[in-house]
Amino acid sequence: MVGAGAAGLATAIFAGRANASLSLVVADGAPRPGAKILVSGGSRCNVTNRIVTERDFRGGRPAIVRRVLRAFPAARAAEFFRNLGVPLHEEADGKLFPDSNRSRDVLDALLREAARLGAAIVTDHRVTDVRREGGRFIVASNRGDISARRVVLATGGQSLPKSGSDGFGFELARRLGHRIVEPTPALAPLLLHDEEPLHRRLSGVSQDVEVAVWVDGAIATRVRGAMLWTHFGVSGPAALNASRHWARARVEGRTVRVTLSFAPGRTFDEVEAEWTRAAGDHPRTTLETELSRRLPASAARALLQTLSIDGSIALPHVTREDRRRLIHALTAYPLPVTDTRGYTFAEATAGGVALDEVDPATLESRRCPGLHLVGEILDVDGRLGGFNFQWAWSSGFVAGAALARLC
Repeated sequence: MVGAGAAGLATAIFAGRANASLSLVVADGAPRPGAKILVSGGSRCNVTNRIVTERDFRGGRPAIVRRVLRAFPAARAAEFFRNLGVPLHEEADGKLFPDSNRSRDVLDALLREAARLGAAIVTDHRVTDVRREGGRFIVASNRGDISARRVVLATGGQSLPKSGSDGFGFELARRLGHRIVEPTPALAPLLLHDEEPLHRRLSGVSQDVEVAVWVDGAIATRVRGAMLWTHFGVSGPAALNASRHWARARVEGRTVRVTLSFAPGRTFDEVEAEWTRAAGDHPRTTLETELSRRLPASAARALLQTLSIDGSIALPHVTREDRRRLIHALTAYPLPVTDTRGYTFAEATAGGVALDEVDPATLESRRCPGLHLVGEILDVDGRLGGFNFQWAWSSGFVAGAALARLC
């Protein structure tokens, strides 16, 4: 295995459990393995989700993702960790965390199990090349060469490069014959234009919204959830989940824009009807007071300031023009996104090794027999909520079971 992150450790464990005679070596370039596990979920590690399906992922063909996930579903992942001494509990949106709320416990359990099964985890081994020679692989590193019958690339993508995921695995896969779908950051905060006033006025404010990503003039996706205004733009689950769609459209050269609804799930006409009723039911209520019932007070004030609308006017006296301008802003406020915050702050990578170039039953390369690919190096990325870790466990299970049969 090249890479001792979630997918690499899972592959070693499942291979070792299925075939005790295997000689397993897990090489990692970092002095200490599992850095990405340790920092995930605010150092709590969102291990998986209660319900995981192919609809929670983007990238390669959903049928392939579905087959891999069904081989080792979320319920089995929860049981796996419980048996390792790491029971999980459920939080909002089905997220499963270790009861201890410590990502260190997740990593330590994986390392203990890999060691129990005889897997040799060699750290500070920076792999520089993987090549075929005489029916075997030679894995070259700064500490010397390793000869192997089969190799698993579990190098991750490019997100959080300080953890060791610097994208070199894509180059290794390319050298071995694979096509790489151009990577982009995923689950990354979004940068807004400096002249956009709201994020400067509302830095630190969180609210429930719906983000719409428009590609080539049509809505490509809608994402609902909490969003955090920041000094640089927006973050929080809604922004992070929308980021991959914006980034993919940009890298594909398509026209992309983003709008924000402060009234998730409601249309312009529905919101206008609500305001008309409110004017009749509360004729003495000011515009700002009524808006503060629907938004955080600071957001209501900032939105009115941005639109140059007087919030002290009683509802029945708000002009039709101002009312409609406000409702347009509430249902489709333009977010001038200039970029994501990049791989340094991204939690995942979109793109990678084309998924149709691996056998879904074994995750063995169709381009280079004996090579297997797992985890984030593949063109599969999940939304926020434990889905990317589940892909690591599931793909590790599939590849590990295949190694046990084929070696």
